[in-house]
Amino acid sequence: MKRTKVKLQLQSPSISMDGSAIMLSEAIAKKWKIPLRQSLQLQYGSYQQEVMVVPVSQTASVMRISEPLLSRWGLTHGDQLCLQYRPGTRQLLIGPLIGVLVSRVYTSNPDKPFGASTAFTRELTDACKLYGAAVFFCTPDDVQSQSETIRGWQYTNKWVRSTFPIPNVIYNRLTSRKLENQVNVQQFLGYAKSEHSAIFFNEKYLNKTEVFDALRKESGLQVYLPESYLLKSPQLLKMMCVKHPVVFLKPITGSLGKGIIRIRRNPEGTYTCHFTDLSGARRQSYPSLSTLFSAISGKIKSQNYQIQQGINLLTVGGRPVDFRALVQRDEAGAWKITSIVARIAGNDHFVSNLARGGTLSTVKEALSRAGTAAASGGYSKLQLAALRIAKGIETQVSGHFAELGIDLALDTQGRVWLIEVNSKPSKDDNTPLSAEERKIRPSVKRLVQYARFISKF
Repeated sequence: MKRTKVKLQLQSPSISMDGSAIMLSEAIAKKWKIPLRQSLQLQYGSYQQEVMVVPVSQTASVMRISEPLLSRWGLTHGDQLCLQYRPGTRQLLIGPLIGVLVSRVYTSNPDKPFGASTAFTRELTDACKLYGAAVFFCTPDDVQSQSETIRGWQYTNKWVRSTFPIPNVIYNRLTSRKLENQVNVQQFLGYAKSEHSAIFFNEKYLNKTEVFDALRKESGLQVYLPESYLLKSPQLLKMMCVKHPVVFLKPITGSLGKGIIRIRRNPEGTYTCHFTDLSGARRQSYPSLSTLFSAISGKIKSQNYQIQQGINLLTVGGRPVDFRALVQRDEAGAWKITSIVARIAGNDHFVSNLARGGTLSTVKEALSRAGTAAASGGYSKLQLAALRIAKGIETQVSGHFAELGIDLALDTQGRVWLIEVNSKPSKDDNTPLSAEERKIRPSVKRLVQYARFISKF
């Protein structure tokens, strides 16, 4: 795809006060076959303005726009955006404009309005500048069902609250199902997609049972799937506990390892449960499955749980290790591995989440420290599994996803297993371990590259 970046500049008031004339480098007009001094539609997000193009005979890639139009559209002198011309509709487009839905803004802290996510929002802003895009951040409170504009936040040497058009691309970083299912959010998204062809990705949280049921339908993926079901009865619990020495109960909408229960069958016929909490894992023994089920029945009634076969994981220093693959769509829309990191469980924990004391390691180091033949060739097997699972999600699960956090495990026989798929991967878990990559991470660059591709910029 041919791509042109233009630098926006203020034009002389004598050219056009109302924004009806813009000035564009002659070379760009020629390259895109843009008609000169004829009526065209200039478009930025959902904003439109009827203009005519006046050529400028200079080599620099510039577009000069009147100050009132720049100001009205929330643009500033020096902004760089991609440009394209669509002759069929006589549209001259600049962008892409990316809107990011975030959960909340801390207005009392102007330097860190997005709390722990502020560093990521700054990084995404920098990546947009690098690739000729614009980005703003908004919350569910900022969107209305059929509004043509959105209030949001943009970084211009400081955080500024402004009004924006409906963007070309909407990226969902909402951190709860409750927020993304709000009526005003769903109505706004439906309107933006249907009326303005906005592209919305990472549409929803994934439900663990939904993912496993969907992937079972995809040829060749069953090999990665531990036996799992939606837990509905004591009979199902008995069947799984008889069949497998260890099973896990996981809330189907859980995250960060919250609420996971590990059940181990003991040789004498008793059962030991480990419950996760913030301080570690609480242990409780039960003389029979019926007493165990009675003890956890309250949890199961209040929340749906998935029951899953336990896996005999590789360990590092006696602690279980799993792997988080970040898989993203690239500048051509194809799924690619951006990173894979190893996560080693903390002391007294059987889950590896960083929030629960887990530590990061490179895959190579973790496999080396595991010190077993089962780790041989593990990295390439993890890569293959992650890509195949991402493509399976694309085929079998409804919704548009552009990045997935895919949690994988290697067992003591060297077999790869899927633990879960996260459609809202943390922007901290995959932080590169090498300091020189900290400026703009490849994962953040790839988000903007995909946004340009999918919006045809």
